Amino acid sequence: MVGGPHMSENSDLSENIHCYKLNCQSSIGNLMNMFLNTLTPKFYVALTGTSSLISGLILIFEWWYFRKYGTSFIEQVSVSHLRPLLGGVDNSSPTNSNSSNESLIVQCKVWRNPLNLFRGAEYNRYTWVTGREPLTYYDMNLSAQDHQTFFTCDSDHLRPADAIMQKAWRERNPQARISAAHEALELEDCATAYILLAEEEATTIVEAEKLFKQAVKAGEGCYRRSQQLQHHGAQYEAQHRRDTNVLVYIKRRLAMCSRKLGRTREAVKMMRDLMKEFPLLSMFNIHENLLESLLELQNYADVQAVLAKYDDISLPKSATICYTAALLKARAVSDKFSPEAASRRGLSTAEMNAVEAIHRAVEFNPHVPKYLLEMKSLILPPEHILKRGDSEAIAYAFFHLQHWKRVEGALNLLHCTWEGTFRMIPYPLEKGHLFYPYPICTETADRELLPTVFHEVSVYPKKELPFFILFTAGLCSFTAMLALLTHQFPELMGVFAKAVSLLHRSHTLSSCLCKSNPQ
Repeated sequence: MVGGPHMSENSDLSENIHCYKLNCQSSIGNLMNMFLNTLTPKFYVALTGTSSLISGLILIFEWWYFRKYGTSFIEQVSVSHLRPLLGGVDNSSPTNSNSSNESLIVQCKVWRNPLNLFRGAEYNRYTWVTGREPLTYYDMNLSAQDHQTFFTCDSDHLRPADAIMQKAWRERNPQARISAAHEALELEDCATAYILLAEEEATTIVEAEKLFKQAVKAGEGCYRRSQQLQHHGAQYEAQHRRDTNVLVYIKRRLAMCSRKLGRTREAVKMMRDLMKEFPLLSMFNIHENLLESLLELQNYADVQAVLAKYDDISLPKSATICYTAALLKARAVSDKFSPEAASRRGLSTAEMNAVEAIHRAVEFNPHVPKYLLEMKSLILPPEHILKRGDSEAIAYAFFHLQHWKRVEGALNLLHCTWEGTFRMIPYPLEKGHLFYPYPICTETADRELLPTVFHEVSVYPKKELPFFILFTAGLCSFTAMLALLTHQFPELMGVFAKAVSLLHRSHTLSSCLCKSNPQ
């Protein structure tokens, strides 16, 4: 038979190799038995104690690294160093599209609420009904400072009515302020006196509107006179600046009265005319009032046109800008959006744009979704807001929740996607993704702006602990328990360790035999 001798030689060789392997394994097993028999219980105590100490040190280091850098050290090393060696691609580091802003020092600047309510007609009515004060002392003190900045100047002593109003804005007692305003009106038609009465004495929006209409006549007269003299010296320049602020404020509040009384188209016209007449006074943020009124009219094309002008990279953002942009993107897909269908087929281009817009808005102000989704109770918005803070979220949701409800499926899309933002944003808070880093001081400032007696201030959502920290904590606890058991019952744990070792050795021998003799 051809090849017979060669085949017999190969079989003999394989049998010899197999016998050699078995001899080696039996000798290794004998050595293991000898080694285990020589170990004392003290060895097991020292072994488990050392393991517990090492895992505890790793846990402490991991926790310190996470608190400082916002990620797990083991995860960071595996992603940054081991994955490239194994041929992987590092996709974990997010792209910061606005990295130049990292060097900016973020300060918690408080802004005047563009949609603030009327004290007499709205805030005071809430106090009468509930017995609660909706405004904090800090918030009202900021308003008093605003009034002195915008409605007074150094030349007020030249006009008796203005001199009285200069003292009135400094008064803390509301009745004293109202009495001073009436006293100023007895001397002459004073625009700022009408403003104070419309804001604080009028108990309805209709009464406030009548007073503001009287204020317009007085304000326009003062504005025209100071406009002719504005270049005659620094004193006249300051007076003209004050008269301009007064006139803009009055017209803006008149437009807001029209909006509140249901004359929304009239309000939109007044706001557009005001923005054309005084294009440089962007500090009043009149475009935010315009956006809200256009959304009420469901004039989404004009809303998009306003956003195209003000949602610019060089202009300061706000929750109104970011969330209105997200609402328009969501409106295009929300009526047919289904999480189950999207998970099966993937997101379309329009859906991806909507999700990205929502993520952008949530990163800017992460407190808004809970109010829009009615997971948290709304309160009356304060007169001042902190951008990206809870106060801004309340002010936005108070006026814009109805617009989100009007767009079918928009809140459902927000509910399905908003929490994914926090898995994308770098951590800790000192880092940013699309915007400059989230300010750490917002919670402290919001507690001053919001009435914490009946409102729980929302804080920045905390990121979950990385897997490796949880794993290390579990490992540390397990080894510590083993060390304790070994210390208390050293002989019993020694027997247990030997049994586990023998079981593992027998399992290894049986698997080797199966591999060497597949028949």
